[in-house]
Amino acid sequence: MATLWTAPEAVRPIDCPALAGSPDVAAWIAGMDRDQLVGDCVLTQLLLGEPVRVTETRADGWVRVVALGQPAAKLGADGYPGWLRAAHLADPADADPSSTHPPGPALSGPALSGPASDGPAPVGTGPSGPGRAGPGKTGSGPAADRPLTVDVAHTALRAEPDGDAALTGVVLGTRLTPAGPPVDGRRPVRVPGRPDPLWATEDDLVPLPAERPEAEKVLAVAERLRDLVYVWGGMSTDGIDCSGLVHLAWRRYGITLPRDADDQAAATSEVPLDAERPGDLYFFARPGRRIHHVGIVSAEPRGGRRRMLHACYLTRRVVEEELPADRTATLVGAHRV
Repeated sequence: MATLWTAPEAVRPIDCPALAGSPDVAAWIAGMDRDQLVGDCVLTQLLLGEPVRVTETRADGWVRVVALGQPAAKLGADGYPGWLRAAHLADPADADPSSTHPPGPALSGPALSGPASDGPAPVGTGPSGPGRAGPGKTGSGPAADRPLTVDVAHTALRAEPDGDAALTGVVLGTRLTPAGPPVDGRRPVRVPGRPDPLWATEDDLVPLPAERPEAEKVLAVAERLRDLVYVWGGMSTDGIDCSGLVHLAWRRYGITLPRDADDQAAATSEVPLDAERPGDLYFFARPGRRIHHVGIVSAEPRGGRRRMLHACYLTRRVVEEELPADRTATLVGAHRV
């Protein structure tokens, strides 16, 4: 997993584990104090297999990229822009299984990988219409041939079915391309930067769904992250922020939502308050300000009382709770994906 930064000059000494040639994101997060967890130098994170387009290269080992798998309409039509270490990129072994982009000159890596492209990265296409994540964004064809998704918090990939881990820290929602049938409970998968397939534990993977999931299934994925630490810009089972939780939970089912809360609101359909259902989204904003927070509806409203699962800036944890009065005061709407 790679971290996308606001600028090379913005990184802090505490960020060294995330900048290493093989990033240790878990150690990086574990080493930060409460204030460092919300440093605004971090924009987002990118999972193994995510496509990028490189727009600038510096001699000091930094590259400016656009993360094509994380739409951000307010920042650019085709993805989230920011800075990465060049060491986190490598040639793709295969096209990213979730990408709508054709293969081309590509950079990707042990933390980040997939095809670069000059094409757009739409939020969704198909029957749901522009701006919505539709059935066309999920897998198709026989389950054995469909792209695979990591369905556990963390897994490791091995050079041989019974060998030692060659790549650790592969997280929930990572998409992998199958490279053959299972052998003794291991599944060969293609990994960017590796000429030969690596082997994943078969039980840690599921085929990318052929149909859109019910919202309650997405909620169930998010609930597995309860009590996970809040990290500004975090997008994994090592640490996550509010919109990252929403993006990652839907990503597990092959649906691409925007990265930030305000863009997520724009890409989804508003529903009347008191008509929301578990798996819908609550959005929050202060008067006259843009949306700054999102949570996942965790129960049907009862007597004006509402509950949600969210990555909470205040507690620095993913929590499920009834909306307190101060949160209710900034509730601006419920939306449905």
